[in-house]
Amino acid sequence: MALSMIQFAYKSETVGKLIHNPEDRSVAVKNLIEKLGGKLLAFYYTYGDYDGFLIVDMPDNVSTLATVMAAFSAGGTAKLKTTILITVNEAMAAMKKASGLKLEQPKG
Repeated sequence: MALSMIQFAYKSETVGKLIHNPEDRSVAVKNLIEKLGGKLLAFYYTYGDYDGFLIVDMPDNVSTLATVMAAFSAGGTAKLKTTILITVNEAMAAMKKASGLKLEQPKG
C-alpha cells in the first residue's frame, strides 16, 4: 500500500475544453490508476494554486510515479505535485525506530 495525494493544475486550454464540454475527469483518472493496480480513494476540485487533488492507494511508489508521468505526458496539466502520505501507525513505527538515533553534529 502506497498512499499519495496528487495535486493538479490544468492548462488554460484544458479548462476551456471542460467549459465547452463538461466531463467527469475522475472516470479517466480512475481507469488509469486501476490499470496500474491502484485505487482512486478521492477526487476533489479546489481553489488556489492547484485546480484539484486526488488521493490514491497504489501497490508501490513506482506505480504512483508511473501514474503521474502518464497523466503529465498527456498534456492537459500545467503542473502536478505528489505527496507521499504516511499513516499514523507508520509514523509511530518511524518514531520508535528513530528513538535513540542521533545525527552527529559538525565538528567545527
